[in-house]
Order: sequence, then structure tokens, then C-alpha cells
Amino acid sequence: MAGVKHLWRGLKGGGRASAAAGARRAGGDRRSQRLTAFEKAARTVPRGAGTGLVAVLFAAVGAAGVSLGGHMETFRAAYGAPYDALARVLGLGIDEVKIAGMVELRESEVLAAAGITPLRSLAFLDVGEVRKRLESVPMIRQASVSKHYPDALAITIVEREPRALWQLNGELFVIAGDGTVIDLMTDARFARLPFVAGDGANTRSQEYIDVLRAAGPLRERIRAGILVSGRRWDVKFDNDLIVRLPESEPVEAMARLVELEKRERILDKDLIAIDMRQADRIAMRLSEEGAAAMADAKKKTVKRKAPET
Repeated sequence: MAGVKHLWRGLKGGGRASAAAGARRAGGDRRSQRLTAFEKAARTVPRGAGTGLVAVLFAAVGAAGVSLGGHMETFRAAYGAPYDALARVLGLGIDEVKIAGMVELRESEVLAAAGITPLRSLAFLDVGEVRKRLESVPMIRQASVSKHYPDALAITIVEREPRALWQLNGELFVIAGDGTVIDLMTDARFARLPFVAGDGANTRSQEYIDVLRAAGPLRERIRAGILVSGRRWDVKFDNDLIVRLPESEPVEAMARLVELEKRERILDKDLIAIDMRQADRIAMRLSEEGAAAMADAKKKTVKRKAPET
């Protein structure tokens, strides 16, 4: 979803007074009395005050640190860093965050990754650092961050597209189309992705996705693709049937299987494997039960055909 607009719901009111209002509610009457003078000053500060204001803020922060003394940690917990608190009182908080480019990520996840909270201020936010934080998230390939004074922040992200789930050494990863590991599979929203297994299967997952497309009506019954010796794919169906595809032209082999299924309903037979590695023949392996049943059927046929003595 693109162009999402986030308003800090914990801060009611508008403009420059909103951050101070939130601080009053969080800190109680005694702390709010300390900020009353700042609120009055904030109403007289023109919107978009520039670099000169930053110098004033630094001086005010020093004074606040001296006056608060041992109460600094309590102040930080309630209002954030002193310079951020003063900036918010003067109308330079972050009251609005616009996020564009989200597809799989949620707004709350982007804000958490960026380190943006209602206790931060626009004046002292390092957009370069925020961008680095965002791009350290495996799901985010690229990010840009810009300030819009007095109180808005714009974030644009480009996500890596999750293409498959990859199992290796007992762990399950979400991977991008180029094989990049995005993250461990910990979120059910990715359960819909194709499943591949085997060393190197992540970098060749697109081959398997092409095989899935060729499977057409059989796709819903396919559970996994297993890369064998880094050369070819075994396809596992929902009844544990394994179809061994050839190293070359696996898509064409799957198309042949689709046609065979239409004619023979082969997937419903008592098979454990179908070997399609040879272009001119298909070998089938029966399950133990299927083999026993076939042996019994042959014995009965032989008995019926045996001549009388």
C-alpha cells in the first residue's frame, strides 16, 4: 500500500502545541508546570524557524540538564531527550509521518525500524541515520527519508519481493527472487509462498516457479520442490508422490505430466515415484502395497490361464 499517512494518536491537539499536550498528560501536573513557560514561548515562534533556533535549543538543553540534575532519567522516560522535548514544544516535533512503498511490511514495522516515536523531534532527527536503519532491514532494499518542516516526515521504501520459502539445515527462510535471504520464516503471511529445499535452491527458485506455472491444474497439489545435487528438481505432491524431473527442460517434462494426468489419472494410482528424467520414457515405482496388489493380480491371472491336466 502506498502513501500511508500516520498520525500520532497519543498526541491530541494540533500544530506546535500537540507535543506539549502529550507531555502534560504523560507527566502529570507537577511536570506540566515546568513546561508551561515553553508552551507560551512556542506560540510566539514563527513556523519554519531555522538554524538560529537550533542554537537556542542547545543552550536551553544545557540549562535544563543543570536544573533537572538527578531527575534526568525520569525526564527522558517521560519526554525523551531534553533537546527533542524542547524542539517539540517549539513546534518542531514529528506529528505526521507519510510512508510510501509498503507492500508486505506494516506501518508499525517501518516506524519501529526507523526508530521514530512520538518522543523524537524533527529538528534533531538524522535522516541519514534513519535511512541506514531502514536499509538494514532485510525486507527493505532501498529507503529515502526527508523532513518537511515544521512537523512532518516522509519515508519512501522499496521492498524486496518475497518469492519463495527455502529450507536448509532444518531452518526455513523467506527469500527474494534473486535468492537473497530476507529473513527467517516467522510470519504466517508468507506461508502462501512456494516451498523449495536443498543446497543452492534459493538461487534457482525461479526455475521451480516456472515448473509450478507449467503444472497448471496440478499446482494446488504440489507441496515442495527439492533441488537434487544442485542440478535438477524433484517435485513432491500432497500424497507424498515424488516426480523426478530432468536436468534439462523440466518445464516441458511437467507439461507432459499434466497431459498424462488428464488421460490416465496417474496421480491417484498407488505410486511413490514417477521418473521423467528420460525424455523418451516414463518410469513408475509402486508403493509396497501397490506392488503386492499387482503381484497378487498377476498370480490370479496365471491361475486362470493355466491349462487343465
